[in-house]
Amino acid sequence: MKLLTASALLCAMMALIAAQGKYKNECYVPKKPSCPAGWTEYNNKCYFYVSTPLPWGDAQRNCQSMSANLASVQSLGEYQLIQRVISDGSRANGRTWIGGSDGQQEGYWFWIDGTRFQYTNWCRGEPNNLGSEQCMEMNFSGDLCMNDQSCQSRFPSVCITNKSYFLG
Repeated sequence: MKLLTASALLCAMMALIAAQGKYKNECYVPKKPSCPAGWTEYNNKCYFYVSTPLPWGDAQRNCQSMSANLASVQSLGEYQLIQRVISDGSRANGRTWIGGSDGQQEGYWFWIDGTRFQYTNWCRGEPNNLGSEQCMEMNFSGDLCMNDQSCQSRFPSVCITNKSYFLG
């Protein structure tokens, strides 16, 4: 961001000098960096679909190996974006791990990346903790909604990180 601001100021100074007829006005303003290839950008965040089915904890560790976390969801628009990331990666809207869990305290759901837990798209009657279900999946049932599931189940996953991580 500092580089972009400095470039814009330099460009403005060159334009003023060019207006006085002393130099040719040629400015380069760097483009804002985006997510790397394979990642999808949305609201300054980068999303990545991992097709390998893993238990929830292993899926989170895999995301961490990419300096990311299992995805949190803050709005319907973001939920739908994650569904597109999944369908682009798998050609289907299959059951997929995201970063919700109530593993620390039953009924108290949180996002593994620490963002505020305010949006949900639970399926009807969920979460029901049937058989100790403490991890969150999305695209459950024909309604493609959220469900609590045993953390040992194996599903693909979606990772999320801030776009600023890739800026260096």
